[in-house]
Amino acid sequence: MERNRLFWGSRRGMLELDLILLPFLDNVYPTLEQADKESYWKLLEMEDQDMYAWFLSRQNPEDPELQRIVEIVRANTGIKAS
Repeated sequence: MERNRLFWGSRRGMLELDLILLPFLDNVYPTLEQADKESYWKLLEMEDQDMYAWFLSRQNPEDPELQRIVEIVRANTGIKAS
């Protein structure tokens, strides 16, 4: 996926998600394996409320691919599992 589309896909309706996803996109995304990049693309299709709950460890995605990318985001943005 091209960078511009990723940037706009990572801009969400919640400031809290922007503060998580945009630094992740700049700092971590370029280093991901292709499979994890594809999981990130899939993550961007999810609802904001779901992503926010996942990132704050209030819930976990049922899909193992999404669980993996959520864990990568958590590990690289200072978000600690509770």
